[in-house]
Amino acid sequence: YKKRALTSHRAYGSPSAVSSAAYRRTAAPGRVFSSIPDSAMDLTQSTAVTNELKIIRTNEKEQLQGLNDRFVSFIEKVHNLEQHNKVLEAEVTLLRQRHSEPSRLHELYEQEIRELRARVEELTHEKSQMHLDCVQMNETLERVREKLEEESRLREEAEGALKGYQKDVDDATLARLELEKKVESLLDEIAFLRKVHEEELQELQASLQATQVSVEMDMTKPDLAAALKDIRAQYENLSARNQVQAEEWYRSKFATVTEAAARNHDAIKHSKEELSEYRRQVQARTLEIEALRGHNEALERQIAEMEDRHNNEIGEMQAALRSTKGEMSRHLREYQDLLNVKMALDIEIAAYRKLLEGEECRLSSVGSAMVQSGYPGLSYTSARAYALGAYRKPKPEEEAGEDEEKEEEEEAGEEEEGEEGEEQEEGEGEAEEEEEEEGEGEEEEEEEEEKPKGKEKESSTGKSSKS
Repeated sequence: YKKRALTSHRAYGSPSAVSSAAYRRTAAPGRVFSSIPDSAMDLTQSTAVTNELKIIRTNEKEQLQGLNDRFVSFIEKVHNLEQHNKVLEAEVTLLRQRHSEPSRLHELYEQEIRELRARVEELTHEKSQMHLDCVQMNETLERVREKLEEESRLREEAEGALKGYQKDVDDATLARLELEKKVESLLDEIAFLRKVHEEELQELQASLQATQVSVEMDMTKPDLAAALKDIRAQYENLSARNQVQAEEWYRSKFATVTEAAARNHDAIKHSKEELSEYRRQVQARTLEIEALRGHNEALERQIAEMEDRHNNEIGEMQAALRSTKGEMSRHLREYQDLLNVKMALDIEIAAYRKLLEGEECRLSSVGSAMVQSGYPGLSYTSARAYALGAYRKPKPEEEAGEDEEKEEEEEAGEEEEGEEGEEQEEGEGEAEEEEEEEGEGEEEEEEEEEKPKGKEKESSTGKSSKS
């Protein structure tokens, strides 16, 4: 593609080089046109143009030379007429002097004076006419000179514009080559960045698989191949259009130089606009790459922050787990201690129950003895109720209900002990409350039971002393 562009550029630049060389009457060394198909036609056309320019220039030189010769001849004729006029004036003065002489001489020279006056008038008229012709010739000469200067200026402007257009074409070609190099370097950089990005993504995915953290990233890949194809197509269209315009410009005559210059100027302006558009696109792609790079860095920072946050959460959970395990072991120890206390209390309650049963047996034997000794109307149950009612404090209904609830809670606590450690934390709290309530209830019952026992003992001792 670069070789085709260079050959097309040489073919495009060869006619301008030939025409400029022919126009400056110097040959361009190092140019070979035989290898290009249309070079012979361009050479003949350029030679024809140069021949026409030479003919026009020689004709203008000849016209200027003829006008200069006529102007010199007119000036010489005017000088001669002025000298002749001076001579005639001298003669007139002389005749006037002679006119003051006698009339004979006046009559003698009067006819000659009239002829000379007519001749003077005729010469004066001719002089004025020649002066007008000289003025007109001077004006024509000035117009021709101005036209020559204008044509020379236009020719110089055309040559300068041609050089400028050639320079602009060379600059555009160099800019296009530089842009192609930049595009290739950008493609290489994009490929490298894409490869590095893929490697970094693979590393991130490998590191994220351990912590089971997934990050989805939606990246829009720029369609650089299509953009490059569009750029190449536009450059090819631009080069073809410029080549056609150059061929049309070289086929045209010297009078259409300004129009061709305007068209080429528009084409160069259009190409500059396209170049600025391409620069803008390249800058946009660069900004997009920078944005993607920043997005990638932001995702990496986000992943690092998530890892740190999850590590902190894991550490906090582990610390909380350790603390809960410690509390659980402490509660288990307390529960074991409470169970030991409960077992000791159960043993003590059983001992008190045996004592109560023994005391009841003794009281029943005492009651039967009393019945046999002189109280026939009393039975065992009535005697026991009487004795207990006499020596036991009456309990209100609320306290009796509380005792029943305490007994039910004791039974529920014993059933919960049989379950295999289910709902240990809730059971521990309930067991503690139940044990505390049981301990308080048992202490109250023991105190209440001890009081009637003491009263019964006192009554039995009193009865025995009476009997």
